[in-house]
Amino acid sequence: MDITPGALLQTIDSPDDLKRLSREQLYQLCDELRQYIIDIVSVHGGHFAASLGVVELTVALHYIFNTPYDQLVWDVGHQAYGHKILTGRRDQFATNRKYNGISGFPKRGESPYDAFGVGHSSTSISAALGMAMAAKYKGETDRKVVAVIGDGAMTAGLAFEGMNHAGVADTDLLIILNDNCMSIDPNVGALKEYLTDITTSKTYNRLKDDIWKALGKLPGSTFSRDMASKIEHSIKSFVSRSSNLFESLNLRYFGPIDGHNITKLVDTLADLRQIPGPKLLHIMTVKGKGYALAEKEQTKWHAPGLFDKITGEIYKKHYPTPQPPKYQDVFGHTLIELAEQNPNIIGITPAMPSGSSLKFMMEKMPDRAFDVGICEQHAVTLSAGMATQGMRVFCNIYSSFMQRAYDQVIHDVAIQHLPVVFCLDRAGLVGEDGPTHHGAYDIPYMRCVPNMIVSSPMNESELRNLLYTAQLESNQHPFVIRYPRGEGVMPEWRTPFQEIPVGKGRKIKDGEGVAILTLGHPGNFATAAIRELRATGLDPAHYDMRFVKPLDEDLLHEVFGKYDRILTVEDGTVVGGFGSAVLEFQAAHGYNATVRILGIPDRIVEHGSPKELQHECGYDAPAIASAVREMMKDKVSVQSLRPNSWSQ
Repeated sequence: MDITPGALLQTIDSPDDLKRLSREQLYQLCDELRQYIIDIVSVHGGHFAASLGVVELTVALHYIFNTPYDQLVWDVGHQAYGHKILTGRRDQFATNRKYNGISGFPKRGESPYDAFGVGHSSTSISAALGMAMAAKYKGETDRKVVAVIGDGAMTAGLAFEGMNHAGVADTDLLIILNDNCMSIDPNVGALKEYLTDITTSKTYNRLKDDIWKALGKLPGSTFSRDMASKIEHSIKSFVSRSSNLFESLNLRYFGPIDGHNITKLVDTLADLRQIPGPKLLHIMTVKGKGYALAEKEQTKWHAPGLFDKITGEIYKKHYPTPQPPKYQDVFGHTLIELAEQNPNIIGITPAMPSGSSLKFMMEKMPDRAFDVGICEQHAVTLSAGMATQGMRVFCNIYSSFMQRAYDQVIHDVAIQHLPVVFCLDRAGLVGEDGPTHHGAYDIPYMRCVPNMIVSSPMNESELRNLLYTAQLESNQHPFVIRYPRGEGVMPEWRTPFQEIPVGKGRKIKDGEGVAILTLGHPGNFATAAIRELRATGLDPAHYDMRFVKPLDEDLLHEVFGKYDRILTVEDGTVVGGFGSAVLEFQAAHGYNATVRILGIPDRIVEHGSPKELQHECGYDAPAIASAVREMMKDKVSVQSLRPNSWSQ
């Protein structure tokens, strides 16, 4: 479907073209940009509401600042679609998040206008401060640096660490706080209440702005700026009780202003560009602005998939028979079942109640399930504190986000041997979100930690049983359960609970010549490959290992005692992962077998659909079948086959 941008937007190939427009034309441009985003995303998919909310801000930033020389850093990057369209990627925007297309997030290798690659939250202030400090060191006194951060991302500790340093670094840094009361789900916590309060303290903010404009902007007038600051502080205590958080960190605070008033934004940014030092502009926006349904249901329209832009109907796939549920929903509903039986069960998630499906428990048991905001480190240590008091905490964090809390996993949980259950959603290749979100590394970084149990279910029934096993009193270890994004394989998934002995796998079938050892959901790829291979006369054995730590050594002794060709399959990095654990077992026990490892290669994997990426990485069903056929040709050494796919 050919989508044509509006008349003005067609003329914008760079911010230089944007700067040629009159201020009156910016209104039309904002309308056309918003409509173009709606047109493209409705047909091609992607994140939606966040970018609609910052259309005016995006236009104003590129209109006033000299990008890319002036550095513009977006936080998370969900909201950067307008930025991409205005910076030379309009005609490629339909490829957004598609295999071999442009990234759904800012990416340094994609454009000089993407000053910093992002995908996770709360990095913008620290990164922008680093750029501003480097500019100061190099004597680039005319270079401006801007960080755009949402109120949801502002809850993370890293944002406060960055502000704490920015206040004393004496750099020309502008932080724009985009306040829309949302991340993916509604924001929570005291900061939300603070920002709500500060937006109602308009008397103080108007007085402060007027004083600063009158005195603080006089060229070269240090006295005037000092006087403005003194007058401002003298009125602060009786006009507003809460407007000193950012200024207590030595950040000049301006706002709040309407983030959808393009004229006000342009004027304010032009003024702030002339004011030196670290400063923060607070703007108020509406996530989903300009599309009524997205404004009303902002979580639903964060990334809705394909939809009819006229009616708002979100297209769903229709199947003639019942389909398997998403793993996340199996987690969410199963946790409620277990919590009804075990009063000590608590659920924790850092700002992902919808994505993790903990929302079901939060709705049914609001006193036992908590969204702590974008605070992964806090989520883990909070879970540890609860565990010391006998609570059995299920801490649900996406695999790639758990990387942000790794020290807490070791220091606060593992060393103290606390039985926190880490449910790592989105393990493996997640698809269109790309390298910032792929859950590629959790097997190596978790299995190297003492006292840790690391498991992965092959299907929904195993997920239920691992959740059940983890909360039993007999388990007193930190317990990882990793599972992928998307659907499983069992439409009838509500199976009776059964304890799975820790460290015990299962033999799915005997075979001849070669044994396939799988961990987690890729076991289903192996099952499909075996069906294909049996039709050609090959009959591999298949073992679902379930646990990478501890390994089922009895099962491995059986495998190595019977087969001299072994293929391991995992949806994690081949470096230090499940296959590496099997090799370690082989070396420790003196077995002599050819072992080949399939999984995510030792490189950054870009974005695309999960099926496209699994095929690219060589561990889908056809790749498994091909590997078995290659291994069964003869007994050549591992080095003579495909070096990049083999263990060394």
